[in-house]
Amino acid sequence: MIPRLETRVMRLRSRAAHIGLAVTLTLSGLALSATGASAQSGYQDPHAPVPARVADLLKRMTLEEKVGQMTQPAVVNMQGDCQWAGGTLVESCMKHILTDLKAGSVLSGGGETPPQNTPKDWADMVNAVQKYAIDHSRLHIPIVYGVDAVHGHNNVLGATKFPQQVGVGATWDPQLSEAMGESTARAVKATGPQWDFAPVEDISRDTRWGRYYETYSEDPYLAGSLAAANVQGLQKSGQVAATVKHFAGYSAPFAGHDRTEAHLDPRYFQDTFLPAYKAAVDAGALTLMANSGSVNGIPAHASHYLLTDLLRRQWGFKGVVVSDWNDVQSLQTAYHLSDTYAGAAAIAVNAGVDMAMLPPGSVDDYVNGLIADVKSGKVSKARIDEAVSRILTLKFKLGLFEHPYVDASQADGIALGADKDLAVRAATESQTLLKNDGNVLPLSTGVGKVVVTGPSADSIPNQDGGWTIQWQGIPDGVNDPGVTVYQGIKNLIGDHAKLVKDAGDAVDQTKDADAAVVVVGEKPGAEGTNDNETPELAADQQKLVDDLQATGKPVIVVVVAGRPLALGGAADAKQLLMSWLPGSEGGTAVANVLFGKANPSGRLPVSWPKVAGDEPMFYQQLPGTNSGTSSSYDPLFGFGAGLSYTSYAVNDVSVSGGSTVKVSVKVANTGSRDGDMVVPVFAQQPVSRILVPPNRLVAYTRVPLKAGQSTTVSLSFPVSRLAVTQGDINGSSTRSVVPGQYKIVAGGKSADLTVH
Repeated sequence: MIPRLETRVMRLRSRAAHIGLAVTLTLSGLALSATGASAQSGYQDPHAPVPARVADLLKRMTLEEKVGQMTQPAVVNMQGDCQWAGGTLVESCMKHILTDLKAGSVLSGGGETPPQNTPKDWADMVNAVQKYAIDHSRLHIPIVYGVDAVHGHNNVLGATKFPQQVGVGATWDPQLSEAMGESTARAVKATGPQWDFAPVEDISRDTRWGRYYETYSEDPYLAGSLAAANVQGLQKSGQVAATVKHFAGYSAPFAGHDRTEAHLDPRYFQDTFLPAYKAAVDAGALTLMANSGSVNGIPAHASHYLLTDLLRRQWGFKGVVVSDWNDVQSLQTAYHLSDTYAGAAAIAVNAGVDMAMLPPGSVDDYVNGLIADVKSGKVSKARIDEAVSRILTLKFKLGLFEHPYVDASQADGIALGADKDLAVRAATESQTLLKNDGNVLPLSTGVGKVVVTGPSADSIPNQDGGWTIQWQGIPDGVNDPGVTVYQGIKNLIGDHAKLVKDAGDAVDQTKDADAAVVVVGEKPGAEGTNDNETPELAADQQKLVDDLQATGKPVIVVVVAGRPLALGGAADAKQLLMSWLPGSEGGTAVANVLFGKANPSGRLPVSWPKVAGDEPMFYQQLPGTNSGTSSSYDPLFGFGAGLSYTSYAVNDVSVSGGSTVKVSVKVANTGSRDGDMVVPVFAQQPVSRILVPPNRLVAYTRVPLKAGQSTTVSLSFPVSRLAVTQGDINGSSTRSVVPGQYKIVAGGKSADLTVH
């Protein structure tokens, strides 16, 4: 028997500028079948195989209904003024988008929220959109609703914010990444959406780029393994789809500016960038988002090679490819591949884009243009059926035809403040101690006066970063709960913590203090507005650090930022902690590390440049011929750097070969504190006709070790991880593993590996 669905009557309210639509759905038990009837034959039968259901539904659909499925407008198309204003849903605009244009998907981008940004209001809004779509669809097809939940359910006030991805990279902990994926999916699903535009699989390359903090690492294997785990966590319940983005090469813009050209030779592209994306695809990601920029003169979302030949035919990806924001139209307006929107739509769809993400003002043009393309023969009916089949498959897999709604009454309880312990753990594991001269840290909780100062000392917006509540971060005047660094310290030492906001006053008060904690870094931002041609610590913050150190008192510098910043004089700080963008519970994590409640275990997932001009920088830089540092890897802190309050040793490495290489590493905690040891394993190829990086990460693990404990850890990796693209400068040959001698290295110990 189908559970009963109780609804309040939809009320139309007169407004000065529009008609508001208020819809509240109260669910009893599970949600109603989308058809409003018991299981029937064909696509309505929940027991039928998904391919059969898709085929049955597809043959019933008109061209207009199919093109509608390939359309993803933003929810602001149906709110307020039906452009950009947001606000209450408007029935006339819902009719236009969902009935006239038959849109099959809707998204909430950064800041596109219900009028009251609570989990329950989210659920009511998504339910209302879903109900209108189903009730006014000839075939009762549900929508799939997307959202950018990239560090927790970050758009929702009161939801727990996890560290941004670069901080997750510093944990070197796939199990943690998976757990955050599970938590995020629970919060997202409770509020209505079923599609998360995460994780980002782009490779960190250039700190000038405004989206640097959205990447996991500069290393393809570390990034790929963390993203694959996050995909598995997001999709574990079967109710939320993950998205691999931004495919491919998005993070290496030639001049460091977002959504601009990249120039990546075939070998570099194939060996360094593509493996991370493939790891997330192989983990079962249901969707993929195309890169907005161009690679080697071809916009990625117009590349048949990238989206069809490579992704579909070589990698076997079966899911949905969606464009990024307004990217189809950009083929006309920015890249000039076509002089019409219809022509741009044909290029994108024929390349392999299944669904277009559309802002206000472009939805009609896309739908009408694509319909015209099919009628003129520019896009085949078979290509339309292929794309729509993938979209319908996604909806059936997510259970939307049987359970399209969520219980809004449960949303607040599930999403508000959920999994704070997990957020503290993630932020704590990400804390990366880079300097501790004189072993000043950890501080004693019995310490006297501690001055806490700096622009990020008491700022939730700064420690959450961009993509939080709104696109550019938490707006002025909006309070989102969390624990700042000052609050975290105060929670441990009480009134001995003195928050001092004025720089001069902070210096004066430090003179009679036992220590000062100065929290420096960046303001929040996202995408192109967060690009920075000189990514360095601001001069006034450098001066504050210098002036505090001149007092002679212990000064602990905590950096809250989405990228390594050239520190200038602040690099001389004797105690330096990189906190990344640690999220809403970051203050607890920082305080626990500074006062020894936690032993820091974070390790740099990226390289830290000495000066802003050292870009791009990465540890896999190929060798040059100059004898000085100008052609060698010379960072301030290298990839994998990070200190602990204990000491570790690698005592031996042994290797056995084959298609799977097995590595045994004897490790020890040689200090007096318990801690987690990160054990990276690198491969070196002493002689190679093709230039290869001096070190390539091939395996890693985290090992909890008691003080004085020794153990042997076993790791393995497929020998294919040693593959490089063969051939000459043009990189025309395939990737393969070159037989010969290799060295497997961990912690200064090595073992020889012969590949036959």
